[in-house]
Amino acid sequence: MIPPLKPRRSYLPVFWEVIASLIARTLYRVRFRGHEHIPTEGGAVLIVNHLSYIDPVVLQLACPRPIRFIGHKSLRSNPFFDWIFRLSGALSISAGKPAEAIRLAIKAVEAGEIVAVFPEGQISRTGQLMGIRRGFEVIARKANVPIIPAYIDGVWGSVFSFAGNSYLWKSPRLMPTHVFVQFGAPIPLEQATPAHARKVLLDLGAEAFDERPVLRRHLGRECVRSLVKHPGRLAIVDRTAERKPVKAGQLVAAAAALSRHIRRTIPERRVGIVLPPGAGAFIANLAVICAGKIPVNLNFTAGRAALEASMKIAGVVTVLSADAVRQKVPNFPWPERTLDLRVVIAEMGGKKAILPWLVLAWIMPNQWFASLLGLPKVGDREEAGLLFTSGSSGEPKGVALSHRNILANCTQISSLSILPEDASMVGCLPLFHSMGFTVTLWYVLIRGCRVVTVPSPLDTRRIIEAIRDEGATVLLGAPTFIRPILRKAQPGELRSLELVVTGAEKLPDDLYREFLERFHIEIMQGYGLTETTPASNINQPHPPITTATAEPQIGKRPGSTGRLLPGMTVRIVHPETGEEVPTGDQGIVWFKGANVFSGYLDDPNKTQAAFRNGWFVTGDLGRLDEEGFLFIEGRISRFSKIGAEMVPHGTVEQKIAEAFGWDENEGYSTVVMGVPDTAKGEALIVLTTRDVTSDEIREKLLTAGLPALWVPKRIFKVDHIPVLGTGKLDLKGCRDLTLQVLSAQTTV
Repeated sequence: MIPPLKPRRSYLPVFWEVIASLIARTLYRVRFRGHEHIPTEGGAVLIVNHLSYIDPVVLQLACPRPIRFIGHKSLRSNPFFDWIFRLSGALSISAGKPAEAIRLAIKAVEAGEIVAVFPEGQISRTGQLMGIRRGFEVIARKANVPIIPAYIDGVWGSVFSFAGNSYLWKSPRLMPTHVFVQFGAPIPLEQATPAHARKVLLDLGAEAFDERPVLRRHLGRECVRSLVKHPGRLAIVDRTAERKPVKAGQLVAAAAALSRHIRRTIPERRVGIVLPPGAGAFIANLAVICAGKIPVNLNFTAGRAALEASMKIAGVVTVLSADAVRQKVPNFPWPERTLDLRVVIAEMGGKKAILPWLVLAWIMPNQWFASLLGLPKVGDREEAGLLFTSGSSGEPKGVALSHRNILANCTQISSLSILPEDASMVGCLPLFHSMGFTVTLWYVLIRGCRVVTVPSPLDTRRIIEAIRDEGATVLLGAPTFIRPILRKAQPGELRSLELVVTGAEKLPDDLYREFLERFHIEIMQGYGLTETTPASNINQPHPPITTATAEPQIGKRPGSTGRLLPGMTVRIVHPETGEEVPTGDQGIVWFKGANVFSGYLDDPNKTQAAFRNGWFVTGDLGRLDEEGFLFIEGRISRFSKIGAEMVPHGTVEQKIAEAFGWDENEGYSTVVMGVPDTAKGEALIVLTTRDVTSDEIREKLLTAGLPALWVPKRIFKVDHIPVLGTGKLDLKGCRDLTLQVLSAQTTV
């Protein structure tokens, strides 16, 4: 028998309740919603995510009824935890005898108690939702009681979580941690499966994350506060021409002075910026947002027509740039009011105008400095930045990102342990690229990381030298930009690197293996889109085991793009029926989260097409495994339906390269495209820069085991494969090229 729990106000000893209350009041600000889903009487199973040792206290404070918890018996070897178990009436579960704890839990809920189960089985050491175990459904089914899901958000990063690879030995936060507990509607017993429970918990996690106070703040104010907090910190090492170190105080002072000038002289709401990564681009973006305007970083590698369309959509009249940039991209449709950043700063007084702000940055509290600039405390859903999609599959679309979107993605990234404050990041991605815009610009300004800027991701030698000379620890880039580093760098030159993350395109297996073998660095694949600001998923190193009771956990899975970032949820939907598919099946990826944009600028039709019942439709085909890892199979536009079968273009391209042993280090040499076919709906053709025949391709692919249906019927030799400045295939250019070669063949 187990002693029954008493009413909430009397079942705990007074001193225990005082301790719990003191911890909550001192370290946490607990809010909650949905507690009406907790039955007022009778038994129930409460399933909750598990991020810290303080979770039981937080959950009990939010729950209107007493809770009996289930905890690992091994914890009782510690006198403190044994004391906690006895005081709280917790049930002990042993890895060797789990049935005993389940039997006691069934008796407790049958007696009318609330029993809380952490279905992940242990505290997450990655900050992400782990795999869900089945014990909770056994208890609920046998006792025939409801299952109430709940999600605790905000405790990760606090002293009792594993953030920073340590449970306790971390600096305590000066201000109380905001924690939100979101209770959900009961899960029907017929749906009580680990897969469904995981989906529900992710949904509740997105709702809880959306309540974080930081998301309502103003992006510019957060950046200014961070920079003024440590004005002597080295913020940027600009390696555009010669090495130029810029401290945080210098950066914020220059941006502050420039923002006043912009506010007086530029009446438009949006200001164009055409600058490579560097101190100038950082100052320009921060100054524009501090002036109450919206920065629009324009893709100067795009075609003239796309750029003209982008500036028209954005209403850009004024562009901040540099004469050196204008000389390098003469085909850019420069507007009449194109300003050289150096000239503008000189005209407004140069160092004399900046010096007073620099002095204030050193002597004034950061909140006062931000208020002196007139920066509001609330930005929330107002537009903070405008980016344009690459146009890889059509005309550019204006992706309006709000303060909430950008702050959410920065918060999501910083909530993991992979990009700490002491990281030194290589900033080579252009700021018109969503990863460059959010991660190597705003994230580093808010988080306080050091960034080493290189003007182009194609300047491989300069990137290698920046890593070697500056001791950079983090490198971000598309596989297209990482491949040349594999070929040109010596192992000693990358000695300081601790993390390499790729996105924008699928990470090839050979690149992963060879990089690991040569540099002993495991590339972490991530995923995201411009519309998700951009990061949505990331692999991360397996967390270390630091306690005797901890089990191994996985943070990465080969071939996947990792688990969802905190605060996001997902659906995998059949591309034709719109029905949700079972775990492991392939479908279209749908997202929700605070980092997901709300719509395309002044384009309600495209916005409506991008959303279904509040879910953002990515257009990418993917699948989820039972541990929550997302595998991206390709874009729906990169599949052909042939004879009722979906054929992935990317897989066929990869198999062709492997079959012929082609080295793709120099870039794309082959692309597979689908064209209409009266017999089977579509047919595959190959555009390639290689000398190869269709018979040779057919023989190689069939020998490799590909179905005959997947073998391209025709092949065309071309001079080049169109590629965007972001490193991705230019699908629109490839389609245009396909039409050209087909038209030329028809004409002949």
